[in-house]
Amino acid sequence: MRETATSTGGMTPQERRGAFALAGIFILRMLGLFMVLPVLVLYERHLAGVTPTLLGIALGAYGLTQALLQIPFGMLSDRIGRKPVIIGGLLLFALGSVIAAAADHILWMILGRAIQGSGAIAAAIMALAADLTREEQRTKVMAIIGMSIGMSFAMAMVLGPLLGAWVGVHGIFWITAGLALCGIVILQLGVPSAPARVHRDADVVPTQLASVIRDGQLLRLDLGILALHFIMTATFIAVPVALRDQAGLATAHHWLLYLPVLVLSVIVMVPFIIIAERRRKMKQVFLGAVLVVALSQGLLAMFHSAALAIGAALLAYFSAFNLLEATLPSLISKIAPADRKGTALGVYSSSQFLGAFLGGACGGWVSGWAGLTGVFATAAGVALVWLAYASTMRSPRYLSSYTVQVGPVEAPAAEQIKRRLLLVAGVAEAEVVAEDGVAYLKVDRHALDQDALREFSVSNA
Repeated sequence: MRETATSTGGMTPQERRGAFALAGIFILRMLGLFMVLPVLVLYERHLAGVTPTLLGIALGAYGLTQALLQIPFGMLSDRIGRKPVIIGGLLLFALGSVIAAAADHILWMILGRAIQGSGAIAAAIMALAADLTREEQRTKVMAIIGMSIGMSFAMAMVLGPLLGAWVGVHGIFWITAGLALCGIVILQLGVPSAPARVHRDADVVPTQLASVIRDGQLLRLDLGILALHFIMTATFIAVPVALRDQAGLATAHHWLLYLPVLVLSVIVMVPFIIIAERRRKMKQVFLGAVLVVALSQGLLAMFHSAALAIGAALLAYFSAFNLLEATLPSLISKIAPADRKGTALGVYSSSQFLGAFLGGACGGWVSGWAGLTGVFATAAGVALVWLAYASTMRSPRYLSSYTVQVGPVEAPAAEQIKRRLLLVAGVAEAEVVAEDGVAYLKVDRHALDQDALREFSVSNA
């Protein structure tokens, strides 16, 4: 949770407009990436040169280029502006979609998926969202965008099989190209312009990358999200094939299983989110969810010949997956130093996409020599290794991010303000960035003396 010392009510019309327009762009782009997830592996008969490994690489190829280019594109947007980078990324995404739509060989499909991922605009979109919002409203805006990503995944699991039966995988890619172009229209007509600024709670700061990567506690979470998306992509190497070839469920009807599973998984997840945050059981709930991921993959390894068994295992898996998708960013925010949250989230996001690539490549390779059982067993093994590594992490402090606009100050004055801030009741960490004129804090909301903090804010001077 994030607050500021200058909270002034709800979002302005411009902030709401920017938030929902940027969320719409995210939905269109992520739909394009995810709609092929439940159907691409069922399309092997329509492409020349297919091997299980190459098919897996095609499924996850977007993740490699996304992981490599997301942070550089975010930095580029600091220099040339957010909208040019986002437009360029959406055009690359559309180009990759067209190449994949026209592909008649697996290598062209891989190229198309890789170019799709090279339109790595997530960091630039988040930075633009930060440019358009006041500090006290930024958490709401980021939450709206975050919910749009989850919504797009659920929609894709349903629409993918339906559209695959109607227009084929090639048709899905043509639709994806159109969605990318619609995203450009939304950006130009629906998103206000704002000057690019560096926000250390939302943007990657290049000089902080080395220290963030070396942080052992953050590294546990980065490897965790890598493992989670490794398992997710590997799962969709095997589950669609199991449903079609072993459970006898026609591809066009796969959505009938995915839809109730996804809806129920969200319902199952909510009580555990409440327990984790309100009862301060974050580590216990987190480790329990990782264990459930491992067990669900073990169940799929043993029982993947009946739709009901697959559905039950997927319900357990997606309940844990959704819970981990929600708690991992929260843990990053709690653990990252006050002025390095944006950089920590940038590294975390790149790790997520790298995991998607590795899961596709490794899952495809394993399916070629060990079949579906081997894929699920590998995913279970990765989850167990993750569980062992994650169990050594420290329990997080239940602190909130908080910013205070202190105005431009010289370095000696910034250090003095920092020392004074640390004396305020409820302030656990403080970093004052002189050139930004901002104090980045970690606070205990229940013990915080907000009146004392307001004395530091230039808006109350």
